[in-house]
Amino acid sequence: MRPPPARLDQNWPGLVGICRIERIRELNTCCERQVIYAITDLPQQAASAERLLELSRAHWGIENRSFRVKDGTFAEDACRVRSGNAPIALAHLRDCTLALLRRRGGKPKPAREAFAANPRAAIRAILTA
Repeated sequence: MRPPPARLDQNWPGLVGICRIERIRELNTCCERQVIYAITDLPQQAASAERLLELSRAHWGIENRSFRVKDGTFAEDACRVRSGNAPIALAHLRDCTLALLRRRGGKPKPAREAFAANPRAAIRAILTA
């Protein structure tokens, strides 16, 4: 971990260091490489490479388990509902639906598509949950 340049201290009070994380993902047909930079307020002695990587993985684990799945299953990012209580109500409905789909087993997106094609099965699943 490197100390931050002086100009960054102005934008992020308490900033202690910057780290670089390189990710390599091997797929069947190609290999992807991604470099990201992260900032931290952890003191140098508490910010080992292993600890910073653990914190980064924990952060992205939440993103991948929840937000990415909801967006892939329900196209949440494309939703244009922005006013009143509707956005939070829709988010809760998506969370409940995702929990129901997970409880039944299988993948969320194909299950949602199957229920969209057969609304009666969706109603039965809700009533028997």
